[in-house]
This record gives sequence, structure tokens and C-alpha cells, in this order.
Amino acid sequence: MTASRCHRLTRRAAAILLAAILLAIAAASDQAHAQTATVRLVVDYGDGVIKTITGLPWAKGSTVLDVMNAAKERPHGITFSYSGSGASALLTRIDDVANEGGGGAKKNWQLWVNTSYAERSFGVYEVQPLDVVFWRFTTQAGK
Repeated sequence: MTASRCHRLTRRAAAILLAAILLAIAAASDQAHAQTATVRLVVDYGDGVIKTITGLPWAKGSTVLDVMNAAKERPHGITFSYSGSGASALLTRIDDVANEGGGGAKKNWQLWVNTSYAERSFGVYEVQPLDVVFWRFTTQAGK
């Protein structure tokens, strides 16, 4: 093998090694970000009481339902009930406050993520890191 060819192989090997190291660093950074990414839950009971639970774990594919389940595990967390599953999951109660049903003066639990009113079920609504999941017990849809 000539010195020139050996030198080219060494440079190629160094470039491959450097690329592998950079990929490993990027993967470790993504994993660390996923492990430290969190979501916040805010529950407005509609009577002047608001409960905030911070630092809830986030993972790719997490839904609002996953956030709610994580909040149940916290000291002074929440309890909740729902009916259905997946796209048809409907929240019926948070702590001791239950939906009141249909009608203009009836209050029910409604969901926002950040500042957007949720147009789909909390069972399938995926959250992102740093999102704020906001439940409000109110009479008007989307308000």
C-alpha cells in the first residue's frame, strides 16, 4: 500500500469516526431533552380555585390523558373520571367536580392546550414539551 493511499484511508477513517461521534452526541442530547421535557396541568374549578401541577413528564406521543394520569400520582394531585376511550374519551369529573350535562346554564369540563381550545378528545390529543394543559369548568364551549 502506498503512503498516499494509506494517508487517504486514515483521513476517511477519521472522518467516519468524527461523524459517528457527532451522531452519538446528538442522540444523547435528544434523549436528555426528552427526559427533562415536562408539561404543566392547570385546573380551573370555576369557583375561584385553580390547581397547578408542574413538572409532569413528557414523552413522544404523550396525550392529555397521559398527563392526567401522571398528575394522579403526585402528592396533592388530582382524581378524575371519564367514559369511553381513545377518540371518544370524555372527561366526566375532576376531583369532586362533575359535569352538569347539557343546557345553557350547565357547567362542564372543557380543555385547552396552551391557548387553543381542544377540538378533539383528551384521549388522543398529543402534547408537546412545555405545553400547558388547561381544564376549565365553565358553561360556554371554547370560552
